[in-house]
Amino acid sequence: MTSQPPPQINVPPPRTWDARLARRLVTPLVNTWVTPNHLTTLRLLIGLAGALCLAHGEFAWANAGALLIVLSNFVDHTDGELARIGGKSSRIGHFYDLACDALVTVMLFVGMGIGVGAAQIGGLKVAPGVPGAVAGVAVALIFFLRMRIEEMAGKAGTQQASVGGFETEDVLYLLPIVTLTNVVMPFVVVASIGAPLFAAWVVVDYWRVARRAARPSGKEAGTSETRQRWASE
Repeated sequence: MTSQPPPQINVPPPRTWDARLARRLVTPLVNTWVTPNHLTTLRLLIGLAGALCLAHGEFAWANAGALLIVLSNFVDHTDGELARIGGKSSRIGHFYDLACDALVTVMLFVGMGIGVGAAQIGGLKVAPGVPGAVAGVAVALIFFLRMRIEEMAGKAGTQQASVGGFETEDVLYLLPIVTLTNVVMPFVVVASIGAPLFAAWVVVDYWRVARRAARPSGKEAGTSETRQRWASE
């Protein structure tokens, strides 16, 4: 007598179009040996390959790298969807996914910075990779702070804005346009300015969430005040 595979867990449909497609693709994998961590590792390898291609700097290499980054960004949705519909979620897997997201994004900007060579910003010559590294470090800080915010406020505290089935991170799907139109240098320069500014905003948001988490609830505050009043009587 053979055992029946566990039933698929019913979860609400994803908000974004790429996540919906990802769910369709991974549904046949629910009762197989494939785990979300396997897909996370695949996303990591594709992303790192894309970053290396971008670091070559030549037109063909840059476009190949952009396509690999787009594929990596899409595969990033498959692990989460498999975890949700297959009941394979784990805390370690979640943090592994976040670490891979951060690493791929950092290497993406570093690779682009190296690929465009020495930059000329405001008459000041900047060494290859520095603008990309600045953007990458800022992105790493953003990922770390968002992880901390999620620990304090739950996933709702880090939920990205969604409009028409697209999220903020979906801007990476436009990366091939950047490489095809050969505007990688302006893109990296803008990222090296915009990413630190956004990181500063996330720092402020983290500070607000941390203060709110540290603030005692009304009931606890009332109990504390009562105890203080009793002690003074």
